Amino acid sequence: MKKNVLILGAGFGGLELAAQLSDTLADEVQVILIDHNDGFTFGFSKLDVLFKNHTPEEVRIPYAELTRPGLEFRQEHITSIDPATRRVATDQSDYQPDVLVIALGADYEPGATPGFTEDGYDFYTVDGAARLRDRLAEFTSGTIVLGILSVPFKCPPAPYEAILLLHAHLVERGIRDTATIKVISPMPSPIPVSPETSEALITAMAERGITYRPDTKIHSLDPNQHLAHTDTDTVPYDLFIGIPKHRVPDVIDASGLTAGGNDGWIAVDPATLATKHAGVYAIGDCADAPVPRAGVYAEDAARTVAAHIAAQLHGTPFTAKYSGRGVCYIEFGDGQVGKVEADFLSGPKPTAPFIGPSTDLADEKAEFANTRRHRWFSRSEAER
Repeated sequence: MKKNVLILGAGFGGLELAAQLSDTLADEVQVILIDHNDGFTFGFSKLDVLFKNHTPEEVRIPYAELTRPGLEFRQEHITSIDPATRRVATDQSDYQPDVLVIALGADYEPGATPGFTEDGYDFYTVDGAARLRDRLAEFTSGTIVLGILSVPFKCPPAPYEAILLLHAHLVERGIRDTATIKVISPMPSPIPVSPETSEALITAMAERGITYRPDTKIHSLDPNQHLAHTDTDTVPYDLFIGIPKHRVPDVIDASGLTAGGNDGWIAVDPATLATKHAGVYAIGDCADAPVPRAGVYAEDAARTVAAHIAAQLHGTPFTAKYSGRGVCYIEFGDGQVGKVEADFLSGPKPTAPFIGPSTDLADEKAEFANTRRHRWFSRSEAER
């Protein structure tokens, strides 16, 4: 009899795990993949909505295109999780699988920074990117502040990509000279694990006249006076763009899964991504794994969990410990893309060498997306 595997969340981690299990264990497991959305959007596609006028529909890939052996997708809203019994309730059904994998990502808490909801913009959601795009269309002059409001957050290079693309956008519109751009971050550098990448981003911002303030925490915004209050001063702005605080979804918080995890995330074995509950794993942004929150690390985690499930099924030793490896492409503007190849766990210390921006890497990034689109949905961009 086939084992039942229930995957909650169809982002990078959930999609890759479903593909792995379909490829290697289709005759041994039946997989149900649940997500409340009806389609998938690459995180970097939000920048296309923001700066390339792509519509949300243009960057969304419908989950209806998931047609793999041994896999069924269901669009449902998850209402409760009991990890001790592996019981999951949704708005349409109840489940008690043999294996439960939680890949629900991170939600945002804009209200954690007073004033941000009233007077700030973000681009970490498709709707947020569209709203900011419309606001930028009205912008003609003044001070733009991009503030990282909390750590950790998804895709550490993303704020710097956005600010470099914003510079290029204002240059194209012929209004760059009328704008002051500032980046404020509580972190000591853009990408602490990779000094080369940090130096490249800091240099790129300086060359474009973008003020960068590290080690600075923004505590609140004053919507009436358009001021950002930091731990040392106040910063005036005409347009504030924020990276909001991240947290686990409410259904995870209510489940008790965050007990023992750092800062409210799900505690996992860093080698296997297993939780303390038998047959329950957590991967991706919701897991307290010692890696950044980014889709490529969720993808690598999915491969680890697939291998661990196979070892458990077959009674064989598990050797494929989670490596925390991932490739991150970084937009520098003007068609130039850089690349970081990070390895957090397989060696004695993390490594993250940087390859400088080029148009060749822009092509490589496009192929990265196309490969995953074809793998997960069996269709390339050209076929859509």
